[in-house]
Amino acid sequence: MEIQTLTNEFLQETYHKINHPSGLTVYVLPKEGYQTTYAVFGTDYGSVDTRFSTNGGKEIEVPEGIAHFLEHKLFESEELDAFERYAKTGASANAYTSFDKTCYLFSCSDNFEESLRILLDFVKHPYFTEQTVEKEQGIIGQEIKMYQDNPDWEVLFSLLRAAYKENPVRIDIAGTVESIAQIDAQLLYDCYNTFYNNSNMVLAVAGNVTVEQVMKIADELLEKEERVEIVKSLPQEDDGIVTSYTEKEMHVEVPKFNLGFKEKLFDPKDLRYSIAVSIALDLICSKTTDFYAELLEKELINSSFGTEHFWGRGFNMIIFGGESEKPEEVKSAILERIAFLKENGVENEAFEAIRRKKYGNEVKCFNDVDALANGMVNMHFSGYGLFDIFDAYRSITKKDVEDVIKSSFDESKCILSVIK
Repeated sequence: MEIQTLTNEFLQETYHKINHPSGLTVYVLPKEGYQTTYAVFGTDYGSVDTRFSTNGGKEIEVPEGIAHFLEHKLFESEELDAFERYAKTGASANAYTSFDKTCYLFSCSDNFEESLRILLDFVKHPYFTEQTVEKEQGIIGQEIKMYQDNPDWEVLFSLLRAAYKENPVRIDIAGTVESIAQIDAQLLYDCYNTFYNNSNMVLAVAGNVTVEQVMKIADELLEKEERVEIVKSLPQEDDGIVTSYTEKEMHVEVPKFNLGFKEKLFDPKDLRYSIAVSIALDLICSKTTDFYAELLEKELINSSFGTEHFWGRGFNMIIFGGESEKPEEVKSAILERIAFLKENGVENEAFEAIRRKKYGNEVKCFNDVDALANGMVNMHFSGYGLFDIFDAYRSITKKDVEDVIKSSFDESKCILSVIK
């Protein structure tokens, strides 16, 4: 078993990467003196992964929503479900499916080893029957309809459908009522055996824990698995958009909007790009800017206004969103603000203030075991190291941010999604 220890002298933090004999990669970041421990067991498998091949075989296509369906079903067993088992240890457990990964997690202050035993056991021992699958189809069908009635959810997916013609990111993570009706027990086992192979997964633990504790349970429960070579395919998607404007009527007191810019794809290891986008968004309209104050004063936005860099496998968007009686005027104001920065550049003092603030926020994350465990999962699937973010923040320049402002935020790929 190979154990690699990585240390950052400035932060005085150390984490360990273990290549376990089972084929699973494990990360452990001990936090001496902490009371809680947080563990995440994740697979590089999300809602967009509906077309794939394994070990050089024929490509297959599966129904949308099956990754999310699997997440729900794994908590069940022939005896107690996982939540009932966690109730006995006192751990708080949860799971989520995103567009490009699925994660199972728990936090605890006691009984860590038993809680980890539960996590590894239920995720690695699926139990599906046609009867339980049929029951779950009804439950998830109701969940899909509930999200369709959520204006915040719908304004985002209306934006995604306006941006992407083919990419499954345009489909709800849970799929559609029609797509999940195609799922059966055998299909769940097929997808499970592909994507829940140890070689496609990662376990990350941070907090009041030692490497020895984690390895004891891993050695006990994880069996060696032959590596599965997975090739994920996404539909061909051009750089254009479907439409620049979309609207829908729902029960809302104030209209909701998302203003999105469809961007070119980038390498997730390119931390400088994602940092430059983050700094650019703050320079454009963070709550400390005069521009934000002007929008508030003109009552074009309220405190719900915010920004997001929304990216993953096969998609990359920059989004402004919130509530406004005049979303078209907000769009015009933001485009004018971006044009001004493209023409005049960025003030060095403002750039440095934001860079330092964001650098400081990254340092603070090392006091948060939740953020650390999730961060190790993200870094593993994206291919960078946990400390690489600090090198990127130290080396980022004002010109990098100005270049991103000029190359991104293309008005011809700008979309306004409105819920009236």
